[in-house]
Amino acid sequence: MVNTTVDVEATEIRCQEKSRGGLSYEVILAEPAPNVAVPKRPVTPGKNVSVEEIEQKLKAAEERRISLEAKKMADISNKLAKVEEATRKKDEITNEFITQTKEQLESKMELHVEKREAIISDMKEKLKIHAQEIEKTRETLEQQKVNEQKAIEEKLKTAQTLRDENIKKMLNRLKEHNTIKIAEIKSQVDQLESQKLEEKARIIENKLYTAEQNREKELQKKIEKVQKLERRAELVRQNKAQAPQTQDLDGQQNVIASSG
Repeated sequence: MVNTTVDVEATEIRCQEKSRGGLSYEVILAEPAPNVAVPKRPVTPGKNVSVEEIEQKLKAAEERRISLEAKKMADISNKLAKVEEATRKKDEITNEFITQTKEQLESKMELHVEKREAIISDMKEKLKIHAQEIEKTRETLEQQKVNEQKAIEEKLKTAQTLRDENIKKMLNRLKEHNTIKIAEIKSQVDQLESQKLEEKARIIENKLYTAEQNREKELQKKIEKVQKLERRAELVRQNKAQAPQTQDLDGQQNVIASSG
């Protein structure tokens, strides 16, 4: 807030900044100066005044009035000039303030722009260095990747060679084992076959022996039956030789019936 007070003789001019960028003025006109000579009334004589004197007095009064009004107008013009001068000074102060503020702002802006450009330049330089470091790191990683891939390929080749060798050894062992195992299995199979054949031969022999025994028993039964028939026939012949013809026939029938 800026308060400015200008005292010029009897006129008071106050300048007060009400808001940013604007000024308000308060002009106070003083009372008429006390040193102005007031014409004294002439002592009117007791005698009658002539028309000429009256006209002179009126003319003098008019002249005084005109002089007073001229003085007032001069005072007002002077005061207005002072107001204009104050306004001009105020405008100069305002313009100077605006110019200084503008210059300060421009200076600050230039300084800010310079700082900003310096910061941007520094950031660009840092980003450039960072990008170079990233590129170096990437190249290093690529080289490490290539080296690791070569090492892995070498390890895979070595592992493949060892695996092939192990597979060959295992196949050879399997062949040897299979040969021995096959021989053992063949021997076992031959032994089992021999045992089975022997068992079958024993079973067949038992069956043949049993069949021979059964056949002999059947033959024995048949022989005994034939012998019985022969004895009966012998008895019949004997009875036939001794008995009559009819009895012979009856005996044959009885023999046939009993044999049947």
